Amino acid sequence: MHVGSFVLAAQFPGQGQGEALHRAVRSAEVAEEAGLDAVWLAEHHFVPYGTCPSAITLAALLLGRTHRIRVGTAVSVLPTVHPVALGEQAALLHVTSGGRFTLGVGRGGPWVDLEVFGPGLEAYEHGFPESLDLLQRWLREPSVSATGERFSFREVPVVPRPSEALTETPGPEVVVACTSPASVRLAAERGLPMLLGMHVGDEEKAEMVALWRQLARAAGRTPDEIAGAAHVSAGVCQIADRRTDAAETLLKAMPGWLRQGLEAHVTVDGRTRSMRDPLAYTELLCGLHPVGTPRLCADRLAATSERTGISRFALLVEGSGDLAATEENVRRLGAEILPHLR
Repeated sequence: MHVGSFVLAAQFPGQGQGEALHRAVRSAEVAEEAGLDAVWLAEHHFVPYGTCPSAITLAALLLGRTHRIRVGTAVSVLPTVHPVALGEQAALLHVTSGGRFTLGVGRGGPWVDLEVFGPGLEAYEHGFPESLDLLQRWLREPSVSATGERFSFREVPVVPRPSEALTETPGPEVVVACTSPASVRLAAERGLPMLLGMHVGDEEKAEMVALWRQLARAAGRTPDEIAGAAHVSAGVCQIADRRTDAAETLLKAMPGWLRQGLEAHVTVDGRTRSMRDPLAYTELLCGLHPVGTPRLCADRLAATSERTGISRFALLVEGSGDLAATEENVRRLGAEILPHLR
């Protein structure tokens, strides 16, 4: 089992953006010190829900500041960038970090980002498969051309080539955020592992893994490819000596952050959207994920892995909104939970 932290650089009420980003960087550095396996970085635009607008840029910083831990994006929003530009950056990080970088990509949402960066709603609604396929080709072929609906260009060489890295893998791992059967199919047909969100529990994640395996077999993926797909489960982790104390920490801090963060999202086409009740959502997360004593948290992670077949976890550790408390939470995760899982 591989346990990592999930860093949103969340801006809690009363905090500045620099404070949120400093906590994000520091929590990632502490994750390596604490023995965690990975750090996963979220990406958001124009909202205090997460103040990191470029997960791959923050990944570059953290790869330079660390030596062992894997760093991944969770996720880079593919419709808002050119897949070749993202592929070049991913290849660069793969080569220069000795293979410690994982590129997580997702479709994002119907937000105003699509207007600001220019691709429009069509890129969100229909363009993701084309972008993903072009990105994959860039990460595994020596030269690439394109003749698609969104991207068309002459053949150009891939520089730097990911295969030039002194690693066992020819290129950076690619993981796809999946929230629907359509996105599960997209990942399965390409043999790419899934990143599953923190808003769903073990039963739904197990169903998505089973669907992925079924669709991967139907697409001709080999038994070794299917068995070797290391899916990632996102969740929340808050550790305390009593479960009530861990839950209280999150219930005091997270609803205010969720309220101001989620309310700030603006749709690109004026469509109406419903927002989760922040308090109810926090209570749901406390019930689904490792929130409580170290023993309870370890048991919860082990149970999720057994029920779903998922071996990797990306755990939100900054739910208190406080730097010192976040650092302590990460250290306890490494010292008091990981030994039970290994």
